[in-house]
Amino acid sequence: MFHPWRTLGSLPHITVIWTELEHHSALTDGVSKIWLDRRLFQVERRCSLTHELIHIERGHTRRQDPAAELSVRAETARRLIPWEELLRHKRWALSIEELADCLWVTPRVLQDRIDHLSAAERQQFLQAFCDCGAD
Repeated sequence: MFHPWRTLGSLPHITVIWTELEHHSALTDGVSKIWLDRRLFQVERRCSLTHELIHIERGHTRRQDPAAELSVRAETARRLIPWEELLRHKRWALSIEELADCLWVTPRVLQDRIDHLSAAERQQFLQAFCDCGAD
C-alpha cells in the first residue's frame, strides 16, 4: 500500500504548509512546497498529499491542462487503491461511499480508480459486482 506521509518523509526538501485554502484542498509549487487545507479530514489529507506529490514528481510548476490533471488524478487513484484491495472490498461493499471508506480514500478518488480501469480490470470488476451474492 502506498503511504504518502512516508514518501513525504523521504523528501526533506518538501515543506508542508497548513493553511486555509479557498476552492482547493491542496496546492503545490511543483518543487518544494505543498499547501494543505487544515480543515481536511485525514482521508482527504492522504488523497490530497498523494496528488500533490505526483505533481512534484512530474515537475508541474504551474496549473496543468485538463488532460495532465486527469492523468495525475488517475495515478493518484492507482497508487492509493491497489487492484487486489479494490476487488476484495468490492465484493461486499454496499455503496461507493462504503467502499471508499474501506479503502481509506475519498469517493472521488475511488471513482477515478474505477473510471481508469484497464479492459481486463473492468471485466473482473464487473464480474465481482455480479458475483457479490455468490459467496
